[in-house]
Amino acid sequence: MADFRLSEVDQKILDTVIAVGNSTERHTRYYEDHEDEIPPARLEGERGFEEVLPMFGERKPDDTPMMTFMMALSIARGSARGVTRGLGLGMPTGRAAGLGNAALQSAGTADQKAKWGSLFLAMSITEPGVGSDTKAIQTTARLDGDEWVLNGDKIFVTDGVRSDGAIVWATIDKSAGRAGIKSFLVLKGAPGFELVRKEKKMGIRSSDTAAYAFRDCRIPRDSLLGGDETVPKGGGSASYRGVMKTFNMTRPAVASGGVSKARGALDFAIEELAKEGVSVDWSKSPGQRSAVEQKLVELEADTEAAALTVLHASWLSDMRQPNNLESSICKAKGGEVCRTIPQGAMEVLGGMSISHDHVVEKFLRDGRISDIYEGTGQIQRLIIAREILGYSSEELT
Repeated sequence: MADFRLSEVDQKILDTVIAVGNSTERHTRYYEDHEDEIPPARLEGERGFEEVLPMFGERKPDDTPMMTFMMALSIARGSARGVTRGLGLGMPTGRAAGLGNAALQSAGTADQKAKWGSLFLAMSITEPGVGSDTKAIQTTARLDGDEWVLNGDKIFVTDGVRSDGAIVWATIDKSAGRAGIKSFLVLKGAPGFELVRKEKKMGIRSSDTAAYAFRDCRIPRDSLLGGDETVPKGGGSASYRGVMKTFNMTRPAVASGGVSKARGALDFAIEELAKEGVSVDWSKSPGQRSAVEQKLVELEADTEAAALTVLHASWLSDMRQPNNLESSICKAKGGEVCRTIPQGAMEVLGGMSISHDHVVEKFLRDGRISDIYEGTGQIQRLIIAREILGYSSEELT
């Protein structure tokens, strides 16, 4: 049976992560308002995550499974109010891993993982005319001798500016639909690969988002992820299916981001209201509480429920069990509370909540993306319905 209670060591790690994250709170607004500036290696008053890393050595084999714990860590880190920093735990080099790294680990060959595993890789799927319907991808890849030639445009590439390269989805046979879609690793500097722009966004401004253009972009033949050049009849290719499975790993991570913003907004509201003498008396019944107290109880319950869906999907992954349904459930729920919880926090706080002087409105803006990328909430609900009812994507669209 899954047990998500944290050990004393794990709780100490989470508490320290929040404290470290909050240490740069006074710099947050500056770097949000000056999003083109990259924060220096150390900010005034910043506590570095290096004080967190040794604590992992105190963890015992019977502590929380690693992916489950990393999702709890993500929720804790994202609820902090400081300048967004990575923990650098995702890769052997200590650098944070991008979405493309998950695809490489899921679908790459042993040689590809050894060759590119230390790089920071983005995931490049979305196109100007293609969002959730990935089988409609228009970017093409044509084999020319020992090179693939890519042509097309990609948008909304998370970490696309800072990354070393990207896993790019392209079709080698448009007539084959999803069966013709393959994934290619394209490194920065490849001839014909252009970083068009860095997007300006409503939220998550410290996370760069890029647009790419591929114009007769030439990459080595072994850049095809998984190495399978065949186009199967019916269904998706092994490469397509392999990278799609990546989402079972990354959707809990995206959901954890949504839950973290909900958690951060709620914690802020609780702290501010406590200063005014408003706090929840858990011994009272709903009818004995004030409207504001009851609202806080409901927000707390919904936030906790969303966190548990993330931990459950992650725990299944740790146990090497299928989690396609659970990953979509947590993504849908995380994408819901990233909107509803900050909005509820703003309602109980009143006019102060919209002020740029307070972070609650930032949590609302930053969290909103969690319902959109890695598959929108609507798409997740379709996947959930198909899984429960036993329908194919052709039968339930």
